[in-house]
Amino acid sequence: MATQKLYAGVKLRETRARLGLTQKLFADRLGVSLPYLNQMENNHRPVSAAVVLALAGEFGLDVTELSAGDAERLVSDMREALADPVFADGAPPLADLRLAASNAPALARSFLELHRAYRQAHERLASLDEALGREAGQTVVSPWEEVRDFFHYCDNYIDAVDRAAERFSCPDGKRLDPIQRATEALNARGIEVQFSNISPLRQRDGNTISLSAHVGRATQAFQLLHQVALITQNELLEATLDLARFQSDTARAIAKIGLANYFAGAALMPYRTFLEAAQETRHDLERLADSFGASFEQVAHRLSTLQRPGAKGIPFFFVRVDQAGTITKRHSATRLQFARFGGACPLWNVHQAFETPTKFLRQLAETPDGVRYLCLARDVSKPGGSFTAPVRRYAICLGCEVSHARGLVYADDMELSNPRAYQPIGISCRICERKDCHQRSVPPLERRLSINPDRRGLLPYDIA
Repeated sequence: MATQKLYAGVKLRETRARLGLTQKLFADRLGVSLPYLNQMENNHRPVSAAVVLALAGEFGLDVTELSAGDAERLVSDMREALADPVFADGAPPLADLRLAASNAPALARSFLELHRAYRQAHERLASLDEALGREAGQTVVSPWEEVRDFFHYCDNYIDAVDRAAERFSCPDGKRLDPIQRATEALNARGIEVQFSNISPLRQRDGNTISLSAHVGRATQAFQLLHQVALITQNELLEATLDLARFQSDTARAIAKIGLANYFAGAALMPYRTFLEAAQETRHDLERLADSFGASFEQVAHRLSTLQRPGAKGIPFFFVRVDQAGTITKRHSATRLQFARFGGACPLWNVHQAFETPTKFLRQLAETPDGVRYLCLARDVSKPGGSFTAPVRRYAICLGCEVSHARGLVYADDMELSNPRAYQPIGISCRICERKDCHQRSVPPLERRLSINPDRRGLLPYDIA
């Protein structure tokens, strides 16, 4: 195996500047010539072993600081940013990126900050949907919206709670039966668990927790683990809430329920075990649901949370809509931003899932910014437990950017490389700039309209 050369010009310049030495004095103390030092500082020559030893001996420098790890991370981040469709005309070659990361890291970081600001501007435009949907006098964010945004800007991953749930489910590194594990933990605190013919899914009366016997095992496990979180992890949940600094007690109370739900999902499907199973099955929702005793919705939601630093899964988005098209759950680790008010794009396959119960629908979709996605949708029915009880019906959609699609069994036999295979979808009509959409309901916010009374196309106006 070839030895990797070490280029550390930026670190050499930083070390010399910190010591207040001229290039001549620095070169003398390192035992090299001035031209040789100049070439190393400009990454025209690698740092030799003798120089590494001199840095450690003369200046006590931790030689591990010379690692090119930072530069490689910058290169990786720049490649990710340059994959944005806004750079569709072609990204710089990898050699140029490495040169920029090594010789001009401050410039590279500035570029990344600029791109981040660009993406945030798109998010702010999307949030106009929400502002326009509020009543004129409502200027304060509702508690529900505040909590929703908290999870959104955490990328739907809460590290401390996730790890606590994993330790609970796998105390010795092996996953235990969730209901048995939860029952034992509650019994140890003097709390009895029973299954009864009650209407609520879960109810606590003093030292007794009752679970509905009418719901499936997955729901029972989730509800029991939710109660475990509230009782055994209260200090952790409260500390997390303290850091969030919610504006009202109501928002804090809603968020605590959300954190307990997060713990329940993470305990039912512990991170490392679930991530390995997801990769092994190529994210087959049916096989994962069977392996972990979970529902399709629980599995899809959990897949959208696998964003642990150093052990990330595929970045997914997850959304749930009701039959009116209103989004009731939304989480995204992708660039896709959901409509924050009202319904989602009617061209999205999640709406068609109601028409094909029990079937998975696949869709290749492209948003107006040019990003392409693989979307998987299915209806989810939640029976009420009796003939007279109402059935709640939803549809869920799980998706990822098409660059990750090969890791999903659902991508097999799809024409991922064919541009014509992608359905043009939007986020919301108000911020979608497509001119020829046959399902448009309102004009886009930032486009001028042309009205011609003597001509009628798909719409009663033309978008300039």
